[in-house]
Amino acid sequence: MIGVLIVDDDFMVAKVHSGFVTALDGFEVVGTASTGAQALAEVGRLQPDLVLLDVYLPDMTGLEMLRRLRTAGSPVDVIVISAARDVESIRSAFHGGVLHYLVKPFDRATFEARLRDYAALRDDLSELGEAGQVDVDRVFGLARSRAERPAPPPKGIAAETLHLVRETLAAAGPDGLSATECSERTGLARVSARRYLEQLVAQQEADVRQKYGTAGRPERRFTPRGRARNDRNVR
Repeated sequence: MIGVLIVDDDFMVAKVHSGFVTALDGFEVVGTASTGAQALAEVGRLQPDLVLLDVYLPDMTGLEMLRRLRTAGSPVDVIVISAARDVESIRSAFHGGVLHYLVKPFDRATFEARLRDYAALRDDLSELGEAGQVDVDRVFGLARSRAERPAPPPKGIAAETLHLVRETLAAAGPDGLSATECSERTGLARVSARRYLEQLVAQQEADVRQKYGTAGRPERRFTPRGRARNDRNVR
């Protein structure tokens, strides 16, 4: 389990973030703090793996707390979660070795994606013995050149919603999902769910097939690319 300390002076915000973290497999909230001084003490006492750090705290900024952590030699990982958008705050966070800077407000899918990225990074590092350049590039997110990176989604397709549909499809059984089932599981309208599923097909991340039943029109079933079901009723 990845232990997370949440640092935010707003009780309700900390509670919401705690709920998000608790709902993710492999993560647990080990504590919360509402001031920089309390956070410093809790890092020492609880030894969390990850700190979710707000910039605006009542006694010191989160960035000052970050500087004190690094001066003390703390190796704890930090993700800043703040409404602070000024370049100096972002630069200070970068110099303090934060792994990501998440600007408020954001949606739950974005929050969860950042934490899953962090978990994947930890897994990558734990599996490495001696790293080659390819391994280092992967860890630092530099494995693909700009020309090789996927193009941004087309107009009308939100990246966060596309990520939600992608994960919902990945979690489906071997028979995949219909647009109706995707709609029920994501809360999207059926027409929107179908549009996002078709976008995954266009990006070659999913396959679509017609499933013929005993009566009525055939049903379009979507599966992640490479997970096509070997079934006589799927053509």
